[in-house]
Amino acid sequence: MSGLSVRTSAQQTVERALELSRNDACVVLVDEGSTANLRFAGNTLTTNGVARSAQLTVISIAGQGVGVVSRAAVRPDQLADVVAAADAAARAARPAEDARPLVEAGAASPHWDDEVRPTDIGVFERFAPALGEAFAAAEAGGTRLYGFAEHSLTSTFLGTSTGVRMRHDQPAGRLEVNAKSADLKRSAWTGVSTRDFTDVDVAALGSSLAQRLEWAKTRVDLPAGRYETLLPPSAVADLMIYLFWSAGARDALDGRSVFSKPGGGTRVGEQLATLPVTLSSDPGAEGIACPPFVTAHASSRESSVFDNGLPLAPTDWIRDGRLEALLQTRYSAELSGLPVTPAIDNLIMRGPGGGPSPSPSLEEMIASTRRGLLVTCLWYIREVDPQTLLVTGLTRDGVYLVEHGEVVGEVNNFRFNESPVDLLGRVTEVGASERTLPREWNDYFQRTIMPAVRVPDFNMSTVSQAS
Repeated sequence: MSGLSVRTSAQQTVERALELSRNDACVVLVDEGSTANLRFAGNTLTTNGVARSAQLTVISIAGQGVGVVSRAAVRPDQLADVVAAADAAARAARPAEDARPLVEAGAASPHWDDEVRPTDIGVFERFAPALGEAFAAAEAGGTRLYGFAEHSLTSTFLGTSTGVRMRHDQPAGRLEVNAKSADLKRSAWTGVSTRDFTDVDVAALGSSLAQRLEWAKTRVDLPAGRYETLLPPSAVADLMIYLFWSAGARDALDGRSVFSKPGGGTRVGEQLATLPVTLSSDPGAEGIACPPFVTAHASSRESSVFDNGLPLAPTDWIRDGRLEALLQTRYSAELSGLPVTPAIDNLIMRGPGGGPSPSPSLEEMIASTRRGLLVTCLWYIREVDPQTLLVTGLTRDGVYLVEHGEVVGEVNNFRFNESPVDLLGRVTEVGASERTLPREWNDYFQRTIMPAVRVPDFNMSTVSQAS
């Protein structure tokens, strides 16, 4: 079987790579990706296109040594060399601390043998005409729209020498729109996460952007300080994603994170939030479904290649305000004595719920605000102190002053200093949860359902000159 056809399928690549490995065990991941995009500027479509990609990852295991080799666009005649390189790296490697027996095979994914069907420009069939109408409305209103729409479909194939054969097809779409006034002095942003662009209400997005540009006609300069602040779902997503990424059990056990318990151990079981909020992940969550099994292309402090194929289940990270779980591999779970809770590629935050009335919308939260700030989104978020998870960042594309339930104007941008963990203990109101697109992290993490929240004393540490 030295000669594979040029059109070798992902499934054939997995099987052939496993066959070629000469070491004790082997894991093979093939990611077949495709993207379609539309880009626009000044109310005009500028470019559109499609692209395809393929990534092969071979994880070879010799004793407790691991060798990982990843290559893009591997031709059939190159496959043996990639596997040989992974085998050699494994034999030369030191024993891996996370070494465990590979996950045993269960039932193969029912669609394992199906052909990979890439996305194409047709995914925008219903969306594109609506976008054109939004261009016309913006032109009539004297504003300009800039941004892009992107859709991707990634098919991941996982095969192991223990017989695991798992596949997941992941669609993902995002739309970012920035509206600017004709003189380019006023700006407003919105973003949407979607699986297929059939649920994107472009007209509603355009109306929201137009309203915010209208608010910005009145300018109010405010000093730095602590303000009652309404954070919309997008901003909450960016903060909670960073909390999630920082919730590794190894770092907590080693005393390196905000989730470390003074004197040793983790803070699992401690109350973090005053309100009974829940932060969770669920591979089967409607609208934001993600891989239902572990796909680890390399080991890290939060993931292990030995866990590839491990089934994922709905997991509460914070339940009723209490820290319930941290990111755990099988190895770290043995160290901590806590259940195995691997990372999952979506995140959901919900408020108390179950009361006599439903959670308020952001508009209702604005209406009940005596005086405070309404933030559009956060960006350039960077960590300052891992022990408290203090982060800094900037506001962008619209901070508005609310007085007596109405937005009265736009204020200057700020640099903020806050800890997502500390914020959970100070939030006084949680709105209705909705699917949202984080502004800062959407290149890496798109599948979120988040609420707006009210923080009585959000720390706007300095005035920013960003515009």
